Amino acid sequence: MSRFILTALAGIVLGLIVHLAAVLVLPYLAERDAYARLAAVAAPNEVVPIDDPSDLGAVLPATDPAFISAVCLYDLTAGPLKVRVPTTEDYTSVSFYTRHGLPFYAINDRSAGRSIIELDLMNAKQRAALPEDDEVTAADRLIVESPSDEGIVLIRALVRERSARDEVRARMQLANCAPAA
Repeated sequence: MSRFILTALAGIVLGLIVHLAAVLVLPYLAERDAYARLAAVAAPNEVVPIDDPSDLGAVLPATDPAFISAVCLYDLTAGPLKVRVPTTEDYTSVSFYTRHGLPFYAINDRSAGRSIIELDLMNAKQRAALPEDDEVTAADRLIVESPSDEGIVLIRALVRERSARDEVRARMQLANCAPAA
């Protein structure tokens, strides 16, 4: 009987290891991941609005229809980017993901405390090359360090009332994701 229990436990542990390995490797092997879906509708380093989800589907699955979304596929090989997103009255968030969907930073209008969320996005080499300036403090300049050269900036704004949808969409059109000057 103990031999059966030992064999069953070994099978369960082996199954868990295989399952965990598959879950961790699949994002790197998927052909139609979020980056590939968004690359079909967006060019690198520019903000593009995402269409509202419909009965026929959405660019990104499980999209909440209460939000207006926009995306910027970033490529840091040519240099850092300046991301500017005007906030809305209800709620605005900016989330950063690597090429394979790993989230590494997020900020919302409440934590930014300003009417425009403005930050610099760069990789580790570009950040290390920044000159040390005593006059520029962390409060003056928000720098986000990306672990990869390619990724996704997802911008979302809540639309509390249907009548405000066009106004929020127009505000999101002002978002910018361009090379830093």
